[in-house]
Amino acid sequence: MCNAYINTISGSSKLIEGSGRTIILLLNGTKFFIDDDLYSTKSQRNLLSFKDIRLNGYLIETMNEKNIEYLYITNVECGKKYLLERLPTFSSGLYYTHISAIESHVTTNQKFIEPHTFTI
Repeated sequence: MCNAYINTISGSSKLIEGSGRTIILLLNGTKFFIDDDLYSTKSQRNLLSFKDIRLNGYLIETMNEKNIEYLYITNVECGKKYLLERLPTFSSGLYYTHISAIESHVTTNQKFIEPHTFTI
């Protein structure tokens, strides 16, 4: 993968520096494996798609608790549903959490970058 320009509200920027496989860990210990992750050292926030959640075998639903909307990430085992993660929402409607990367291998301009850990 080569460097790619992304159009944002601020204009065009060279944000994507590579791609690869990433394993992330949510606060309650739920792991996600993402094979086609995009890498950017300039990014301060990341998006996790519903598709990535579903590809990892988890279910998604929303719930209202005391007028606050939450995204529930659940799992069904032996016919019983388990709540794994409860993500609150911003006023913008985006759900948020803190994510720690367990492992990341990035290819940038045909060079291998060592695995690293980061928190979002």
